[in-house]
Amino acid sequence: MRGALYPAISVIAALAICAVVLLMMGLDPVLAYQKLFQGAFGSKNAISETLTHAVPLLLCALSFAVGVQGGLINLGATGQLYIGALAGGAVGIYLHLPPFLHIPLVLIVGFIAGGLYGLLIAFLKNRFDVSELISTIMMNYVAIYLLNYFVTGPMKDATAANNLPQSALIASTAKLPIILPGTRLHAGLFLAVAALIFYHVFFYKTPQGYRIRIGGLNPDAARYAGFSLERNNYVTMFIAGGLAGLAGCVLIMSVQSRLIHAFAQELGFSGVAVALLGNNSTVGIAVSSILFAGLDGGAAKMQTLAKVPNAVVYMLQGIILMFVVGQELFRRLHRRRRGLNIAKEATS
Repeated sequence: MRGALYPAISVIAALAICAVVLLMMGLDPVLAYQKLFQGAFGSKNAISETLTHAVPLLLCALSFAVGVQGGLINLGATGQLYIGALAGGAVGIYLHLPPFLHIPLVLIVGFIAGGLYGLLIAFLKNRFDVSELISTIMMNYVAIYLLNYFVTGPMKDATAANNLPQSALIASTAKLPIILPGTRLHAGLFLAVAALIFYHVFFYKTPQGYRIRIGGLNPDAARYAGFSLERNNYVTMFIAGGLAGLAGCVLIMSVQSRLIHAFAQELGFSGVAVALLGNNSTVGIAVSSILFAGLDGGAAKMQTLAKVPNAVVYMLQGIILMFVVGQELFRRLHRRRRGLNIAKEATS
C-alpha cells in the first residue's frame, strides 16, 4: 500500500494541474474528464479498446522492468519490438499452418528475435562496458530503418493498389482470436496476464531471478556471493528483448495485421512511463498500463465532445511521469533528513 501511495498521489496531482490549465484555456475540466473517462471505460467497446491497447503497452513496460531488476536501463524496447514483429511477421505471412501451430510459432519466433536483439546490448555491456542507455537508443534506430528496408523492398506487398511501403497481410491462421464478440479484444490479453505471472514468479520464486535482483541491487555483494554479473546481463536482456518482441507480434497478429513503417510509433518509450508509474511491480504495471491505455483511448472522445485538444492527454501523462521520477528525489531528501536527526540525537 505504501508503494502505491505515491503513484496515486502523482495521478491526482497531475489531474489537478491539468484542470487548472484547462480553466486558463477557458475550457471545462469536469466535462473534459467526464468525456475522457467515457471514451476509456464508458462502454463495452471502450473497455475492450482500452484493454486491447494495454496489452502491448504492458509487455513493453515489463521489458523495461526486467532490465531494472537486473540493474540495466533498457530504453530499447522500441527496437526489440520492431525486430520481433519483423521476424514473427515473416512467419505469419510466408508460412501456412494450422492455427494451433501457427499462432504459437509466430509468438516464439518473435520472442527469440527480440531476445537475440537484446543480447547484443548485453554483449556490448559485458565485452566493452558500453552504457546500455546509449546502445539501446542507437539500436532502436537500426531496427526502425531495418524494418523500413524490408517493407519497401523484400517484403513489400506488390499487389497493393496504393503502392504503400507495407507487407502483405499475415495469414488468417496466424491472427489472434477475438475473445469478446463485437469488439477487437483478442487473446493477447491472456498472453499479457501470463507474462505478468512469469515476471513475478521468475524474479521472486526462482534462484536465477534472485541472482539477477541481487546483482541489480548491489553488484559488489553479487560478486562476493559468486554470482556472474555477465551471465545475469545476458539473461536479463534476453528476457527483456523477448517481451518487447512479443509486443510487436501481438500488434501484427491483431489490430495491425501487416508490417508498416513506424506502426508502433513510440510504444516502447510509453512502456517506460508505465513501468515507472507502476514502480516496476506486477500489480502496479497492470494498473498503470490500463490507465495509460485508457488515457490514449479517451483522448479522441474528449477532443470531439468536449472540444479539448488531445495534446492535453500527453501533457497529463508527462506530468504524471514527472511526479513519479521526482519520487526518488523526495526519498533521498527524506533519508538525508532522517540521517541528520539520528546524528543530532547521537550528539545530544
